[in-house]
Amino acid sequence: MIRSQYVAASAIALAAMIASSSPALAAKKADVELTRCDASYGTIAVVDGDTQGWSKFGLGSPRELVAAIARESGCFEVHSAASGTPANFLVNVIAGDKEEVDQGIQTAKGLATDAFIRSGAAGQVLGRVPGAGALMGMFGGLGGKKKVVAAGIRVVSPVNGQTLVSGTGEVKKSTLSFAGGTPWVAGADAAGYAASSNGKMLTEAFIIAYNSVVSQAGALTAVESAAPVVQKNATYTVAIDTNLYASADENAEAVRALRAETELNPTGKKDGLFVEVSDNYGIKGWVSVEDLR
Repeated sequence: MIRSQYVAASAIALAAMIASSSPALAAKKADVELTRCDASYGTIAVVDGDTQGWSKFGLGSPRELVAAIARESGCFEVHSAASGTPANFLVNVIAGDKEEVDQGIQTAKGLATDAFIRSGAAGQVLGRVPGAGALMGMFGGLGGKKKVVAAGIRVVSPVNGQTLVSGTGEVKKSTLSFAGGTPWVAGADAAGYAASSNGKMLTEAFIIAYNSVVSQAGALTAVESAAPVVQKNATYTVAIDTNLYASADENAEAVRALRAETELNPTGKKDGLFVEVSDNYGIKGWVSVEDLR
C-alpha cells in the first residue's frame, strides 16, 4: 500500500514538474488564440517547404492559410509582387507527423551560418523560445498512438538562406471555432482546410507554430533582413554538395554539380528560394539559397 502511494505521488510530482516547466503543456486544453502585433516586422513571401505532409490528408498547399494568418495578426505584411521590391523574409511552411516536422526544423537550424550567431540575435532567440517542443521531444511526445498533426514555419533570409527563427505546432484534436468571418477562417476555407478534421487540426497547428515564430520575432530586428542591391564583388559560397540547375526548380535539369566551398557570382535574379548565379567559367544557372552561405 505504501509503495503504491509512493508511486502515485511520484507520478503526480512528475506531471506537475512537466506542467510547471512548460506553460504550453500546462495550458494544452486552453483555446488557441492568434497572437497579434501593433506593428509589422516586415514583408513576407510564403513558400512551400520540402515536407509537404498536407498531401497525405488530401489537402492543398497552406500558403494562403498562412498568409491570411499573417494578415490578421498584423505581425507581418504579405509581399506583393507588384510592389517591385523584394520581400524582407521568406516564410517556409512544412507539415507532417511530429518526427518529420522536427527533423525539417532541426536540419534547417543546423545549416544556419556563423553570421547569425555573431549578430547577437541567437541570444534573443534562445531566451524567448517556448519550452514545449523540447519537453515534448524529451518525453517522446506523451501522445501514445493517437494521431498527432504537426506543422512548422521557418522565417528565412532571402539574402543568404539563413533560418532566422522557427516554430512548430502539434495538435491531437482541434479546439478552434471556424465560425465568423475572420481572415484566417477565410484563408482556411480558401485552402480547403475547414472542411475536414485533419484540415482543422493542421490549421490550429499552423497557428501555434506562427505564434511561436512571433514570440521570437524581436530577433529579426538584429539580423540583416532586407535584400540588398547585389554588390559587384559579392559572391556566394556553396555550403554543401549540390547542383546548378537550368531553372529555379530542384527538379529541373542539372547544369553541373557543385561541390562545397565553390564560389559563385550572383546575377541579382531571385525566384522563391532560388538565386541565379554564374561560376568562374561563366556558366549560369540556379541554386537554392539553402545550399549557400
